[in-house]
Amino acid sequence: MSDNKHARRSGKGYYIALILCAAAIGITSYVYYRNVNHAEEASIQETIGEDVLVGTMEAEDVPVLATQPQTQSATPSTQATTTPTTTVKKPFKTVSPVSGDEISAYSMEALSYNETTRDWRVHNGVDIAAETGTQVCAAADGEVYTVYEDDSMGYTVVIRHDGGYTTKYSSLSKDVAVQSGDTVTAGQVIGYVGDTALVESTLGSHVHFSVTCQDEPMNPADFLALGE
Repeated sequence: MSDNKHARRSGKGYYIALILCAAAIGITSYVYYRNVNHAEEASIQETIGEDVLVGTMEAEDVPVLATQPQTQSATPSTQATTTPTTTVKKPFKTVSPVSGDEISAYSMEALSYNETTRDWRVHNGVDIAAETGTQVCAAADGEVYTVYEDDSMGYTVVIRHDGGYTTKYSSLSKDVAVQSGDTVTAGQVIGYVGDTALVESTLGSHVHFSVTCQDEPMNPADFLALGE
């Protein structure tokens, strides 16, 4: 009986030892696994911290000029204030295209009555009365731009001058003395007084003299005053 009891006790001790060994192994594995996980978490946190630090350093290392508008160097005052000057050339000499009485005035700001057409209209030039065949002269130095017969204003000569001025001579006789491209001087004969302007036929023999500056109508009196 004692031997059996001893055997049973020995068997129980063996199982208890086996259980204790298993428990020890489990505890050891748990501690090891926990330590490994802790080390990995510490490594991850350290890595994240390094990334943040690196990003911060890169932001701090950006040059200030790269994040702010660049300013240009100041231009010397002599260059900033210097502007080229353009001198508009004016005719050196001006003369009246024909000697005679002014019978119709320049009127672009108010309507004037036209006896021929029997209506009110603006008048872009002056009408100077003179006998048929009277010489008509260039009012200033220039170049003949065109010579033509206008349905309303009759035979016409157009001359271009320096400074953007253009003079026009209408109601001339058919025998015009110049042609397109001719260079003329102030006082040079370009044609003769006629009565070819149909819309001004009631005025008799005369010259219709008009002026533009940069293609804008101009009072002929103001143009002739440039040479005085």
